Amino acid sequence: MTDSKHTREVLTVLGLCILWYIVSSSNNVIGKMLLNDFPYPMTMTMVQLLSITIFSEPFFNILGVRKYADISWNYYFKLIVPLALGKFTSSVFSHVSIWKVPVSYAHTVKATMPLFTVFLSRIILGESQTCQVYLSLVPIITGVAIATLTEVSFDIMGLISALIATLGFSLQNIFSKKVLHDTSVHHLRLLHILGRLALCMFFPVWLYCDFFTLLKDNSVTYHDYRIIGLLLTDGTLNWLQNIIAFSVLSLVTPLTYAVANASKRIFVIAASLIVLGNPVTSTNVFGMLMAIFGVLYYNKAKYDARQAEKKTTILPSHRSNRSDKNPLLMNSSVNNKQDYDISTNGYISNGFISKGLNNNGTSYSYSNRSNILFSV
Repeated sequence: MTDSKHTREVLTVLGLCILWYIVSSSNNVIGKMLLNDFPYPMTMTMVQLLSITIFSEPFFNILGVRKYADISWNYYFKLIVPLALGKFTSSVFSHVSIWKVPVSYAHTVKATMPLFTVFLSRIILGESQTCQVYLSLVPIITGVAIATLTEVSFDIMGLISALIATLGFSLQNIFSKKVLHDTSVHHLRLLHILGRLALCMFFPVWLYCDFFTLLKDNSVTYHDYRIIGLLLTDGTLNWLQNIIAFSVLSLVTPLTYAVANASKRIFVIAASLIVLGNPVTSTNVFGMLMAIFGVLYYNKAKYDARQAEKKTTILPSHRSNRSDKNPLLMNSSVNNKQDYDISTNGYISNGFISKGLNNNGTSYSYSNRSNILFSV
């Protein structure tokens, strides 16, 4: 019975990962095709945010995703609003990057996310890393440098846009984890909140930058069903990609998810090269693969660092009756905020901050310290 359940779980994760890779690759390829004929990245962002806002509410209600947690207005303006601002800004620059440079190169540059995460975590959170983690950044930087120097279709605006997008997504990952920890809002609801708020904030920007320009652009035909179809397909696939990515993360450990995400990037790069036929050299491909290898090495180094940290914070052999009865408190220090934290009601789930009551009526919450909440 246990083996059968485990097999079903493995097959579920495997199926979701394959679907994730296909949807993400299709989303990137369609996005590139659309931007080649319709060079309006802000309009693409607008459609994607609209898709998140329209599709999420009924879909989450069908799934029975719990409603929003109470968030104070002070906290809302302090963290939620900046996150929404970062979401649409990062999306715009991400679209500009795949408009200006090949999808394969844009995704290679986005492999620098660990570099930004380490740097920003040090500045914002005061987090220091192990030597192994710092060493893992070397192949990432080297690989991206090689890919940049050998990129046939290099464009400086594409490179800068990809770097800004990656920086923005890194900031979102750091502060989204804080919001999940502080508010216990469901991760999918957070996606909906940010998408809806980003849509409201981005709408006047889109009106000013794209809408009036579109009205004056005689090359754009509003009865071109191919462009409209590509826009709607891109928005839907982007929403679906976010849902699948969060679903995979909720089923596996952060390390497994990070490896799956790095593998997805390889899949996207390969699919774009095959479908779009971008010209590449063997040295260029070598740089891409080196950067992806660096990401995998970084995730393994982070995992090893967390395991070592857990060993140093294990409880002494003498345990109280409370810890004996509650397996959640065994072999862990309740003072270690990376693992367990005393908080309010809820239940524990894999990979996200959730809340619950233990057998003694004491409340707890759990954080899995995942480094990836937003897939790029």
